[in-house]
Amino acid sequence: MKSQYPLELRGGVWGAVFILLTALAFLALASVNKSKIDGYVVAFFVPLIVAVFLARDWDEYGKAVVAGLSKPMFSIIALAVLLAAVASRLVSESGLIQAVSNAAIHGGLTGGHFVVITFLLSCLVSFSTGTSVGTYFVVIPILFPAGLAIGADPAFLIGSIAAGGAFGDNLAPISDTTIASATTQEMDIGGVVKSRMKYSIPVAIATLMIYLVASPSGTAVGPPEAQSVSPMALVMLIVPGAIITLCLMGEHLVSALAVGSTLGAVVGLLAGLFTPSQLLSFPGQFQIGGLLPASIEAALPTIAFLLVVFPFLGIMEASGALAKLGTGLGRWAKGPRSVEAVTVLATGILSMVTGVISVAILSVGDVVKNLGIKFNIDGYRRANLMDCSGVSFCFLVPWTVHAIVPTMLAAASFPRNLVSPMDVPLHNFYSWLMLAMLVFAIVTGYGRSCSGSRRRGRTSK
Repeated sequence: MKSQYPLELRGGVWGAVFILLTALAFLALASVNKSKIDGYVVAFFVPLIVAVFLARDWDEYGKAVVAGLSKPMFSIIALAVLLAAVASRLVSESGLIQAVSNAAIHGGLTGGHFVVITFLLSCLVSFSTGTSVGTYFVVIPILFPAGLAIGADPAFLIGSIAAGGAFGDNLAPISDTTIASATTQEMDIGGVVKSRMKYSIPVAIATLMIYLVASPSGTAVGPPEAQSVSPMALVMLIVPGAIITLCLMGEHLVSALAVGSTLGAVVGLLAGLFTPSQLLSFPGQFQIGGLLPASIEAALPTIAFLLVVFPFLGIMEASGALAKLGTGLGRWAKGPRSVEAVTVLATGILSMVTGVISVAILSVGDVVKNLGIKFNIDGYRRANLMDCSGVSFCFLVPWTVHAIVPTMLAAASFPRNLVSPMDVPLHNFYSWLMLAMLVFAIVTGYGRSCSGSRRRGRTSK
């Protein structure tokens, strides 16, 4: 009998399991050894090669790979990484970081205080823009090196930014995960956001308290020298200002980053912070120099990571592995509590495998909805469990964009690599506490009763 999925694998579901286990084995190897981004590129490249020999039809394999690369998310993140690398380098080389650091020191802030402020600002940006990845591009180039300059712990600092990004991804009404979780369960977005506050707000407050109490204040890394900073460097605040403003106005992230990068180059030249040759030069035959090519080169490992992750996602989707995993876990649902546990595990595991929470939610949405209706679980509750699971599991592994992109941006904004992809999830306390909240909610029933659910404009019984 011909499979309903276009890509048939030798061994059927076990072929897909073998591909997944291959990826997990190399990912574990990279994680244990605290590898740079290159190690995670290899971890997804190897299963891609394995998959071609398990595919019964190489033409369908090629189509699956291209389908993965054709996802809008791939081009958006890839272009955003390049543009953010340019904006980050322009900001860091202009002297703005030193100016911000000096202001923080004169204001009496310690490194620990700076981590707390960074978390709050990241929450604000992510909730306003609805994107965690976009938050990394806006916040890290300025706040990460500035925090290091006054003694903030690098791992706590980068973790606080990821935690703030997770908060916005979880709660913002314009977040793709909020939209996906609400629409798959046929619930109104406003009601979903309102009901989700009982999970997100307590977790955010607890996260803030942990950063306030636990964030260490160490030795400043590369202390800023006030006399070496040109006051004109402050004009470079136009870069993050323009990006944030455009995102809040509803403009596309790529457009906002493109405008911010262009403004950074033009304003930097006009203010005398850069010379044209500092931005781009051709010192000799077959040679190129300057901030622009250096920025692009720094972004290439992350682009390579995306080039292997999205084809892997395409293969998993075309082979039916994602749908089968969700359906398989659904068989364990025997009652309301087990349905909730399956909802969390199915969404969480798929979000870890794919690295894209909205894809995981869309893959299990129908299964979760049908089980929820069967066992009389409120639609808001189902949507919240899926979304909260995604921002837990997907943010707590070192191979998704929520660890790789922050690591790349941190390295691009500071001359030394002070954090690894593993450091990001280990210090993202929002996602860890959300995982604890989910366990508490399932065991105790906290948040299980949601009155007044609206399903396509009607009250759900």
